[in-house]
Amino acid sequence: MATANEAPARRTPSAATAQLFSPALKREGRLLLQMGIGKPLIAQAMLLAKEHGTTVEEELLAFAEINEAIYFEALAERLGLEFMPDIDPSRVQDIAGLDTQIIRPEMLRVHHASRPPITVIVPSLSRLDEVAALLERTPLLRQSLAVSTPSVVRNAAWQAGRLRRVTATTRALFETTPLHSARITFWGKQGFYAGVFLCALIAAVITLPIISLLMLHIVLTLFYLANFSVRLYALGCAFRQERSARKPRATVPAGPLPVYSVLVALYKEENVAAQLIEALDRLDWPRSRLDIKLICEEDDQETIAALRTLPLAPEYEIVLVPVHLPRTKPKALSYALPGVRGTFVTVYDAEDRPHPGQLREAHAAFMAAPERVICLQAPLIVTNARQSWLSALFAVEYAGLFRGLLPMLSLTGLPLPLGGTSNHFRTAELRHIGGWDPYNMTEDADLGMRLHRLGYRSRVIFRPTFEEAPVTLPVWLGQRTRWFKGWLQTWLVLMRKPAQLGRETGWPSFAVFQVLIAGMLVSSLSHPIVIGFLVYLTWLMVQQSTHVDSWLAFWLFACDIVNLFGSYAVFIALGRNRMGARERRAVGMRWAFVPFYWLIMSLAAWRAVLELQTNPFSWNKTPHEPVSEK
Repeated sequence: MATANEAPARRTPSAATAQLFSPALKREGRLLLQMGIGKPLIAQAMLLAKEHGTTVEEELLAFAEINEAIYFEALAERLGLEFMPDIDPSRVQDIAGLDTQIIRPEMLRVHHASRPPITVIVPSLSRLDEVAALLERTPLLRQSLAVSTPSVVRNAAWQAGRLRRVTATTRALFETTPLHSARITFWGKQGFYAGVFLCALIAAVITLPIISLLMLHIVLTLFYLANFSVRLYALGCAFRQERSARKPRATVPAGPLPVYSVLVALYKEENVAAQLIEALDRLDWPRSRLDIKLICEEDDQETIAALRTLPLAPEYEIVLVPVHLPRTKPKALSYALPGVRGTFVTVYDAEDRPHPGQLREAHAAFMAAPERVICLQAPLIVTNARQSWLSALFAVEYAGLFRGLLPMLSLTGLPLPLGGTSNHFRTAELRHIGGWDPYNMTEDADLGMRLHRLGYRSRVIFRPTFEEAPVTLPVWLGQRTRWFKGWLQTWLVLMRKPAQLGRETGWPSFAVFQVLIAGMLVSSLSHPIVIGFLVYLTWLMVQQSTHVDSWLAFWLFACDIVNLFGSYAVFIALGRNRMGARERRAVGMRWAFVPFYWLIMSLAAWRAVLELQTNPFSWNKTPHEPVSEK
């Protein structure tokens, strides 16, 4: 018999409410009562099933009081079938249709060396009488049937198809739409053109040094001005963004909520495992409609052990990714994507603490948006700005990006280079566009641009995700190097056919992409050079009694002043404008370190250029620690 611990006081349906239950719910309730489950628990499950549009059984299995194994063992006993608490994956053949069992586990064929195969079923309460009648008519079926739990069947299906699935994950995007994959760094003649450009630049510097440096100065000035102008426009949109944020939230149509999937890729994250589960447990969404996948590398025994020692609720599932190159976060996410059960899916990082109402807001936004809006980006807020000058400036940067620049791009219908976490997607469309590129180090920015060129759109929501920024230079530098390498990959992928990209995205979006990605890369790589130009022109003006004969030199000097100090100012102003008073106090006066921050960004960018040639798919892991103050 299924047993349950005494539950806390629950809502009990009144006689009037009970009359509103469908015959199917009432029948489930009677069967559960016959199995020995207490009336208060059944009553609560019936109320939730009516509210959520689910079955009583689904709600019951979402309760912590019900043990899944004991429950299905009771069903097996009722049917007179063997119960299998475990299934050896080596006895399951990886045949066509196996992947359906990682989404909806119902039936699995288990082979044996010395006896005929057994068909393992996961009976549902609604069809229990139907199965019992079939067994009554054909008693011999009992010899070839057994019962197991959804978790056991799902895990066996994951393991049986693991090698085929991980190989397909790393190949799928490259083999179906190679134009969108970063597996090849330089596509077609890109490497040839890059070599010709580099050789021509070196030759020009040697033969015509003055003219070459002058042309380089002009080009860099234009890139800086374009980048500065976009961020200045975003700063000017601040009040418009605030008015948009104060608009009434979209009303969700009445009816059952869909299943919402949550993906979290973890690697060497045993230190923050408990914090992660605590944060996900606070999500405001019916537990029976949640599908949370904790995706771990199968050789990361410390993280897996840390998760298994925690009291994980039934909506959690640990997905083990076979060891296979490249070892990246997007590969892990793409590996888990075939098993996603939700109509919508979101991605969080191991250190994230999402706002409990974020799923509700995302769902409402999706329901109110046109169907071509398939992605929503939540803002990321750094909570450890007090710890170091690096984390303080990281907080300013994130505030400007997620609460300033991205909302501006969303309002104007331009492509969003997504953040690596707190993206919400329509699952079917995410699968259609190929999911994440396993070879791209900034899979988020790549995906945001890819969905835009394919005709889809992204928007922003407002309930944030809180996370910690790196506080030491080595950790920050490793993370930022990976980001720059990914942005380089993304630019190279998108620029394989520039004319086609312009037609697909529209030329305004194409221009903004060049400013946001190419402009950021060029400005970061050239920052020390621009400082050098400014120092030289300043020295030249001082040597010539505060003026120079060349009007071009004067205007270049003026542009350098605007570019450098204007870019610093708009970086600080855009970030601080979007921060609350508490955040600004946490940053304090450390915004004054922005020039040093930009110089180390330049160092990270140059490291990324070298890594792109020597080790393009290495993932510089960022270590995380639990927050000391909630």
